Amino acid sequence: MSNLSIVFMGTPDFAKSILKHLVEKKYKVVGVVTAADKPAGRKLKLQESAVKKYAQTQNISVLQPKNLKNEAFLKELKELKADVQIVVAFRMLPKEVWQMPKFGTFNLHASLLPDYRGAAPIHWAIINGETKTGVTTFFIDDKIDTGEIILKKEATIDEDDIVGALHDKLMILGRNLVVETLDFIEKGIVKTTRQTDLEEKAAPKLSPENTKIDWNEPLEKVYNKIRGLNPFPASWTNIQTNGEEISAKIYAVKKEECDHSFSIGKIISNKKELKVAVKNGFINVLEIKLAGKKLMDIKSLLNGFSFSEDSKML
Repeated sequence: MSNLSIVFMGTPDFAKSILKHLVEKKYKVVGVVTAADKPAGRKLKLQESAVKKYAQTQNISVLQPKNLKNEAFLKELKELKADVQIVVAFRMLPKEVWQMPKFGTFNLHASLLPDYRGAAPIHWAIINGETKTGVTTFFIDDKIDTGEIILKKEATIDEDDIVGALHDKLMILGRNLVVETLDFIEKGIVKTTRQTDLEEKAAPKLSPENTKIDWNEPLEKVYNKIRGLNPFPASWTNIQTNGEEISAKIYAVKKEECDHSFSIGKIISNKKELKVAVKNGFINVLEIKLAGKKLMDIKSLLNGFSFSEDSKML
């Protein structure tokens, strides 16, 4: 059992899984720093982060600062007397926070750094058609995801992996890497590697602009984009049908490589399937959510909704 006192910083389910693993492995987590509660849903009810909810079940002290430079927060954090701080899917830390513990602060990042620094590394690895990715631990410095690398572990991206499946794969890999990193720190055998300044692949924050499907791209690129955003936040498109334009989110799809003479974006549908013509093939839509409707498999949708003969994806 480790004697290290740990402060854990994180917010979403990915981070909660790492925290839970540390607790179950009997690591001494003395405090958690997570995002402030935020209003969500139609009733704007305050929602607690996944990390906070779990920490409370374990009676772990929870800090939720809005300002990481706030003197009261810094005092509370210092009083926890952490030997090391672990950051997983949180926010950029000021120097006075990441320099506080005697063994420093390390981050778990869901890519093989220096590639895919940024907010959405899991999504962009799939969108860009990568066949491998991984997780990296590194000591935090004053820039985003640029600190000295401690350890890496690789993972294969299968051709039909969606972001949800890869997220879970990296979550398991990540929690093991965090434990290994802590073991190295406690034994004093850490050897870090500086990140190079080579031109790396980026992982910018997802937005409505970069999650919209461009049906003019080749089959493989369209397919990768859709699976790289399934199930969250989901790729989207506009559909022209029955004399109107509606928006839709596209979830599960299959690709069909072939030659055809249809115009790009043309929708071919019957009672059982919906296909969209793209360069060198079709995207066969299996799950879709039309604006104002629930997520449906395509057969259920087509049972009550028909596309006009001139329908197309825009």
